[in-house]
Amino acid sequence: MRIRDLLRCAVTLVMACLAAAGAHARVELGAPAGQADITIGCLYPLAGRAAIYGRDSIAAIKLALAELDAEPMRDWRPRLRVIVEDDRSKAAYGVRLASQFIDHDKAQFLCGVVSSGVAQAVSRLSRARKVIFVGTDHASSRLTIEDFHRYYFRVSNDTYTSMAAGAKYLVEQQRERGWKRLAFLGPDYDYGHVMWADLQRSLSASGANYEVVAQLWPKLYEPDYSAYLTALMRSRPDVIVTGLWGGDFLAFLAQAHSSELLGKMPMANFDAGGNYDVLMALGDQAPPNLVLSARHHNNWPDTTRNRKFMADFFAAEGRYPTYAAEGAYAGILAIARAVGKAGKPFDVEKVVGALEGLCLELPEDPPGFASCIDRETHQIAQAQAIGEVVVDTRFPPARVMLGRWRVYPAEQLRPSPELVRERRRAAGAP
Repeated sequence: MRIRDLLRCAVTLVMACLAAAGAHARVELGAPAGQADITIGCLYPLAGRAAIYGRDSIAAIKLALAELDAEPMRDWRPRLRVIVEDDRSKAAYGVRLASQFIDHDKAQFLCGVVSSGVAQAVSRLSRARKVIFVGTDHASSRLTIEDFHRYYFRVSNDTYTSMAAGAKYLVEQQRERGWKRLAFLGPDYDYGHVMWADLQRSLSASGANYEVVAQLWPKLYEPDYSAYLTALMRSRPDVIVTGLWGGDFLAFLAQAHSSELLGKMPMANFDAGGNYDVLMALGDQAPPNLVLSARHHNNWPDTTRNRKFMADFFAAEGRYPTYAAEGAYAGILAIARAVGKAGKPFDVEKVVGALEGLCLELPEDPPGFASCIDRETHQIAQAQAIGEVVVDTRFPPARVMLGRWRVYPAEQLRPSPELVRERRRAAGAP
């Protein structure tokens, strides 16, 4: 079976499964309402193209709760109640659900969210209501820089991190192989536009010499990419960087292969392209010149902790996870650790202080490193690995994974304090 046929089959299968799932009622995990010390209201898409990330997040929350329950009781540990509802990837609906969590379920925390647009709306509610919001999956760097506030934290890599790593990779490629003409294709909402701005800043800071030959903005969940593919072919870039994710990236890859765009020039997706659902869809005949990364990798780092996370997830679900799982897992651990550190009774300001600077040892951390939340931005600082598609059958049904890694340490991927202040001043932030 050819690559485009594999991609089409994968997209069709995923969409059919999600359509069959239909609308989802709320999911409640952990301690019952009357016995919980802390209630956490989580928002994830549970239907449509992004539903796999919601399902994987729920599975990983279960793993985190089980891990916490199994730990020896040294100090006080809060009993967590976690509620998950489908935000439908819509900002207004997400705010409505978040308000219900606070008012009716008495949630002390909000968590999750895949769409950066939804996350911005929920973050504004978090600020107004002084309820801590722990983001686990969305990535726009605007949330921790221009729109920063005391009650928002994020425990997965953001667009600044991924684009800083991507810029370093592109500069290395420019020195090694030479390229000049760059095209960017990103989703037409905050996530895509902030990603593009972050990439340009990092390329400039890295000393890259390049020409932008195309900036293309398909809408979220675009069904037909033919006009964008034609524009890419006409612009004749040396390299394409795309910010499409999930089902959109799969649909784009299937249509790009039909147009014979893939293989003609390198294509990079530094934030979400290396996700497990994409690699699974590629079969064993991935197009050449595809360079990908993600916020967590099934096969990197090859550490005891990451192997255990993969094995535990598979034992519980009978399948391997997308990167969304590790973000949700990290979010629950961060909340539990911070609440335990702040102690009883619950005090939101003490918990904020406990989250600032909190360090966690996570599956995506390379040996000798722990992910820590930056005090000035509330963004977790993590390493990033960028790889090429290689044959790897350890995580079936995927027949390829990423390899030939280039790894960029966390300390090289943080925005400088000067850049943070400059962006906040430009946005009129206090």
